[in-house]
Amino acid sequence: MYLANPACNTESLLVNAGETLGCATTMLNNSAAQLDPAQRKTALGISPIGMLGELAVNQALDHVAAKP
Repeated sequence: MYLANPACNTESLLVNAGETLGCATTMLNNSAAQLDPAQRKTALGISPIGMLGELAVNQALDHVAAKP
């Protein structure tokens, strides 16, 4: 159904993945304020997963950019 463009290089794919994870985390945090307390705790508990994914992708991007 969905597919990453095979012609994209690794750096472009990592940049896109990092931005997507960052946006998802922001959307989750913004919408959490509209939830009831129990659901808010769940949403805010999921949020760090997106942040950790974004950090991992950014570190991978740093490794790719550092290669000669």
